Amino acid sequence: MKKSKKIIIIIILFFFIITAVIVARTMIGNHFKKKFSKRPPPGIIVKVVEERLFQNIIETFGTAIPAQIKSYNIEKYEILEPIKFNSKVKAGDVIAKLKNRKIVAPFNGVIGKRDFSDDIKVSKSSLVINLEDASSLFIDVDIPEVFSTYVRKGLGVDVKFSGNKEKNYKGVVDSLASRIDTNKRSLAVRIKLKNPNLEILPGALLEVTIKYNERNSLGIPDTSVILEGNKVYIYKVNKENITKRTEIKIGSRSKGFLEVKSGLNNGDTIVAEGLKKVRPNGKIRPIKDGVKKSKSSWGGKNKSKKNNSETKKSRFDWIKNIFKKSDSKKKEEKNK
Repeated sequence: MKKSKKIIIIIILFFFIITAVIVARTMIGNHFKKKFSKRPPPGIIVKVVEERLFQNIIETFGTAIPAQIKSYNIEKYEILEPIKFNSKVKAGDVIAKLKNRKIVAPFNGVIGKRDFSDDIKVSKSSLVINLEDASSLFIDVDIPEVFSTYVRKGLGVDVKFSGNKEKNYKGVVDSLASRIDTNKRSLAVRIKLKNPNLEILPGALLEVTIKYNERNSLGIPDTSVILEGNKVYIYKVNKENITKRTEIKIGSRSKGFLEVKSGLNNGDTIVAEGLKKVRPNGKIRPIKDGVKKSKSSWGGKNKSKKNNSETKKSRFDWIKNIFKKSDSKKKEEKNK
């Protein structure tokens, strides 16, 4: 055989071997890719779209004013008996006994004291007594004129007191001015608040939230939206648990929920949390919002490790047994 033929055969065999190796590696890679690359769909928290109560609010501050108040100026030398300040009295009860007269309460309330300033000489001989009915309070607030068309008598009001921020007091719009204040560019509004337990003292600064335009609308968690410029998207989940990216239009926000104006229907299922794990047209394993997560298997793993260590230790117990047997033989020899 000529050298040229041998060289050609060697070259052909070389390329054949290289081709076989490449094909084999590709087939093996595809095999393991199919076997190990199939990951289960991620567990994602989903929520069914439902109607919720939404409302617009106006937030401001105001001072608590007692519903009724009456003041009495008394000379100290006229007082026959000590006056019980900060005590409750009923209509008709005697507030103070004086030399020439008695002061009778015209309504239920609490007796209070207001001294004159120390730099006024009359404060040494006189004092002012207040009778305040704080079972109902008024709060006078100024509402910006842009909201004047929305405020009306009877609207619900939430009131918070700095002394007890956890409690929410309920009030109502009692009256409002007939015209806009041209200096403040605002509308004067009076709010009425029941205070039967006298938890709020007159003069307290209160946080006021007036609610208007109450309505029932579709609501979704604010953790379920994706913001891209002026557009808002969510992931909608179909019956096959496939996610579809959908554009929606939102309205106001209330207690962690967003109002949906268009793009969704009542009863639709959406992704509520875990947006980073979701891909468009990808499959998920839905977890209903509120379902408790399965207990962690961390403790089980630790237990299994402990058991393995115990089994490992038991493998070397035969060495201990040898020494135990030798000790027992020595004792038997001594006894003989």
